[in-house]
Amino acid sequence: MTSTTFPKGFLWGGATAANQLEGAYNEGGKGLSIFDMVSFVPKEERGKDIEMDVKSEEELNALLEETGKTNFPKRRGIDFYHRYKEDIALFAEMGFKTFRLSISWPRIFPNGDEQTPNEEGLAFYDRVFDELQEHGIEPLVTLSHYEMPLHLVQKYNGWADRRLVDFFVHYAETVFNRYKDKVKYWLTFNEINISMFSPYIGSGILVDRLEHKEQAVYQALHHQFVASAKAVKACHEIIPGSQIGCMLARMESYPETCSPDDVQAALDEDQKNLFFTDVQVRGYYPGFMKRYFKENNIEIEMLPGDKDILLEHTVDFLSFSYYMSIVASGNPDKAKEKGNFSLGIKNPYLEASDWGWQIDPKGLRITLNKMYDRYQVPLFIVENGLGAYDVVEEDGSINDDYRIDYLQAHIEQMGEAIKDGVELMGYTSWGCIDLISASTSEMSKRYGFIYVDQDDYGNGTLERRKKKSFDWYKNVIATNGEELSQKSLNEVK
Repeated sequence: MTSTTFPKGFLWGGATAANQLEGAYNEGGKGLSIFDMVSFVPKEERGKDIEMDVKSEEELNALLEETGKTNFPKRRGIDFYHRYKEDIALFAEMGFKTFRLSISWPRIFPNGDEQTPNEEGLAFYDRVFDELQEHGIEPLVTLSHYEMPLHLVQKYNGWADRRLVDFFVHYAETVFNRYKDKVKYWLTFNEINISMFSPYIGSGILVDRLEHKEQAVYQALHHQFVASAKAVKACHEIIPGSQIGCMLARMESYPETCSPDDVQAALDEDQKNLFFTDVQVRGYYPGFMKRYFKENNIEIEMLPGDKDILLEHTVDFLSFSYYMSIVASGNPDKAKEKGNFSLGIKNPYLEASDWGWQIDPKGLRITLNKMYDRYQVPLFIVENGLGAYDVVEEDGSINDDYRIDYLQAHIEQMGEAIKDGVELMGYTSWGCIDLISASTSEMSKRYGFIYVDQDDYGNGTLERRKKKSFDWYKNVIATNGEELSQKSLNEVK
């Protein structure tokens, strides 16, 4: 038994994204998205860097012709588009209070720059939200989760073009008006800082068109900041009582030693990470980024009124993903090492997942305290989990004790942070049902409480099967986080 102090009404649930879940990429009037163009690369052929960028459709077609690769896992997802009722029923059986999902922008506006939305796409999400409502599950909806219409990349080079602000706001207003009686909780951009690792996925930017990559990426991010603030304004006006937040890929940074150079390096990494939430929560660009821009020949073009928009329409809460911490070094040679998901150097005190992501539950408590001290707004952990290889036993069971141990340790630290005084709204474990990996397009990298019978090449029955962690998480939710151990679960049974 582990006693914690989760507040009444805490939003327990799970998180997904349309491009990794839905499938049906060419049904219901949907247009192509940026992730529809990312093919599967076997693990033995991948480098250490994030494998998400493509340069152009022409280059991709040439690659397909040369290699014969036709495996685009995110086009098929796990067929949630046709199986959403079955999946939502399983979420309800676990006791979900909330379900985080995203709306596919090209399912609503196939090209992204139309005036008239696609009714088939709108109707699909009506059905999904109605099903959630029937089971008493509150939707938490992300407007943009790596699902930009491909047309906006090809015609405008993504968020590098200021015109995307108006396209996005039109899309946001369309879905706010359509679902104003069905959705109360919203997020603008998923992991908005991912553009620093993948300009294509985060901002729809084709890097081969750029002379000054960093300039273009930060300018694109400014456009996203403005679009986010305008979406916040529209959400508050269209849906009274709604709450809308931002979302960050959070990476707590530790200095390698107590050397002041290492401490400064860790501070620099931390500031670069929190810059994105500084703008969206505080409403202005922090001084340390102004210095960085000046020293790196970056000039952000702002239109009259941009500063006022950012300041006047800040988010209601701050959400983030947390999978790992990183270690920073002031030694330039060591700083180039990649010991943790291509980031930072290896932490000798931590174990790692099958994919090399170092596991740091206490880092979650540290980052919750740090972020709450900095912003004093409600926090929401909307992604956290363990990607692992799961084995189906002869009797059909999946004994994922390693996942239970991982989640238990992180939830314990969430409870400690709440005792510290952190205002935490909820927790949605990533990939509550197995889905396609964002970073590698693998199916074999599984996060879920629910096993989906499909392999990396699309083979399988798509049968859903409960893992051992299913009943464990069901008990965690039922006890509002008071019972976390497997021993407690066995006693309940």
